[in-house]
Amino acid sequence: MVSLQEQLLKAGLVDKNKVKQVNQDKSKQKKVERRTGTQTVDEARLAAIETQRKNAERARELNAQRDAAAAQKAVMAQIAQMVQQNRQNKGAGDIAYNFTHGTRIERIYVSAAVQAHLMAGRLVIVCLNGSTELVPKVIADKIAERDASMVVRVNKTVTEPDADDPYAAFKIPDDLMW
Repeated sequence: MVSLQEQLLKAGLVDKNKVKQVNQDKSKQKKVERRTGTQTVDEARLAAIETQRKNAERARELNAQRDAAAAQKAVMAQIAQMVQQNRQNKGAGDIAYNFTHGTRIERIYVSAAVQAHLMAGRLVIVCLNGSTELVPKVIADKIAERDASMVVRVNKTVTEPDADDPYAAFKIPDDLMW
């Protein structure tokens, strides 16, 4: 194997005197290091180590971002699978059911039985990829654990009014349409 010095000599990029001078400087430097017990700082080596450290840090950051994106994709796949497996039929849609989605009021048409389940809180409206689906409350709770923004509408189960409530005698009708 031919050394770099010999290759540079053959190519004519350096002459023999220059090679001899560099070798003498190296040996003098090594003698001084042995006598004083100190080591010279190799700036090129330190710069290479620093660059290598920065590249490793950047690679770790990119891997963390890639892992986070893969985890988010897996969560979205889990949510889509839960909705697909547990979605409920809206029924023969003759009753309009209004709900708020973000800042908009949306409407779906459902049957009377489905409307009763929605008002009682047994069914929940979930928005997935722009479409609204009805899922049981248990499944909606699992979806909300993964991504709460997917769950659009959850009606609270009806509780008994307090004894000291002044409006306890005035019940809100279940079929009130707004």
